[in-house]
Amino acid sequence: MLSRMECHTQGEIKMWRSLKLGSIAVVSLGLIALTACGTTEPETNVLEPETETPTEKAATPMATTPDGHPTQGGQVIEMGPYHLELLALPEPGGVHLDFYLQTGDTHEAIPGATVTAQVETPTGEQRTLELLYDEPGEHYAAFLPAEVSGEYKVVVLTDIQGEKVNGRFTFNRE
Repeated sequence: MLSRMECHTQGEIKMWRSLKLGSIAVVSLGLIALTACGTTEPETNVLEPETETPTEKAATPMATTPDGHPTQGGQVIEMGPYHLELLALPEPGGVHLDFYLQTGDTHEAIPGATVTAQVETPTGEQRTLELLYDEPGEHYAAFLPAEVSGEYKVVVLTDIQGEKVNGRFTFNRE
């Protein structure tokens, strides 16, 4: 027969086991609840191009990149001391391309560069466009005649007083 002390010890062991199992159950339920409250969509830092007209763009507040840099709502590449941004706006008969070439620190426009876009259409066709500087809009622009739906790949080649700065972009036309 067990002594009174041994019975007491076995009772305490049973109690601690019950508390341990209860604690595990509560923690497990808490983790399940936290997981259920989480979002199923991952966060991304990809900036989607806006489909506003240039006059509407001027009236809306400027977007920012995750690190706080101002943007026009297009795809942004920070390349050394430069800010490159491509905004593709679908229009009847094609896509209007706005390319913002700015200093990386103050985001001032850089006029006078030579800017060319090499575009690969969803069908694999290669096109080269010269982007001209639009003084009032402080950006470079061109019209890409294209109505094919799908992903367009764009390489923007810039020559800033002999310095070559290039950026790769993509956009989808629906």
